[in-house]
Amino acid sequence: MKKIFAFLASISPGLFLIGYNIGTGSITTMASAGASYGMEMMLPVLLSCIFTYFLIIVFGQYTIITGQTVLQSYRKHFGLGIAFFVLLSLLVSEWVSCMGVMGIVVQVIQEWSRPLTESGNGFSPLVLAIIFGAIIYWIFWQGKHQFFERVLAVAVAIMGLCFLLTMFMVIPEPEEVLRGLVPKIPDSTNGLLLLAGMVGTTMGGILYVVRSILVQEKGWTIKDLVLEKRDAAISAGMMFLLSIAIMASAAGTLHAQGLTIDNAIDMVTLLEPLAGRFAVSIFVTGIVCAGLSSLFPIVLLAPWLIADFQSKPRNLRSTSSRLWVLFGVLLGLVVPVFGGRPVFVMIVSQAAASIVTPLILLLMMILINKHAIMGDYVAKPVRNSLMILILIFTIIMAGAGVAGIFNS
Repeated sequence: MKKIFAFLASISPGLFLIGYNIGTGSITTMASAGASYGMEMMLPVLLSCIFTYFLIIVFGQYTIITGQTVLQSYRKHFGLGIAFFVLLSLLVSEWVSCMGVMGIVVQVIQEWSRPLTESGNGFSPLVLAIIFGAIIYWIFWQGKHQFFERVLAVAVAIMGLCFLLTMFMVIPEPEEVLRGLVPKIPDSTNGLLLLAGMVGTTMGGILYVVRSILVQEKGWTIKDLVLEKRDAAISAGMMFLLSIAIMASAAGTLHAQGLTIDNAIDMVTLLEPLAGRFAVSIFVTGIVCAGLSSLFPIVLLAPWLIADFQSKPRNLRSTSSRLWVLFGVLLGLVVPVFGGRPVFVMIVSQAAASIVTPLILLLMMILINKHAIMGDYVAKPVRNSLMILILIFTIIMAGAGVAGIFNS
């Protein structure tokens, strides 16, 4: 058991990214794509995960070599205005995401629990949101990084098992999976928004900013570069596997029947008659674990990013940190109290996240090419070529996101 915990501790930055990345944003976006297009959008997910692996290494190595995180470096080398714009863009995206995540989790549980209540209305969304918010805040209140790691490891393990089990219960035909590797551009506005959302949730700029914080928090040095690459490979590989499992679950059931997902409850009401109560219960368990494993990093990011921007110690027990986390938790009550379409909110949030990503990548590309900063680790031609290719890819996806948002 000690060896298992030691291994998990060694890849905790990767586990954090998986927990954050595979949340209800990924679930709704991948499920919507699978329901609407089958496995046709598998190639963009594969490319996104390959690019994410490369970028996780780049941003992590930058912090290992320089000792500085991304926001600290942007403020130092590009000025207060640019760094503040990046910070504000990330915070707004995360806060919107927080509302959508909690809304999806409670709506899905409410729909699943209808047969369990006499009224047939299911469990109260507001009560569920308060319970989950209290759990998240209690975890944060512990203030111990090791405790956070273990909670996330358990949540990610349960989530992954649930989605993989669901996929094998309803897996689509192999021919359809292979067709997903054929490049194809969606011919509808909704398709463009989904495409941008998938890329946004898989390789949003926030992942790489957080990566640098996690690497600094871990205290990795030059001798840990191999460990950093292994951690990145596990993180990106699991992101792809779980994303495709979710997409396949929807493709093998909803797409086969010509059904699409417009609301969170569709994932229960439409899946249950096709996959059965047991399979849907496993899927719902995965959604709950995904929600908790992503909500915790989301509310934790505000005090981390703000402290990072101000070049102050990341003290999670400070009054300001606890207030920022409380603000994030309270945002989770917005959809349960006032209503709304959390699936659409999440997809727009993920698409919006892809818009600031090109700027984050461009600034990092400039930094890793400065010999005064990187020394002997300055970027080589191969790394620069890949950075340019990824930058072009993210700009195209950002354009698709803007077009999808305005047309929707």
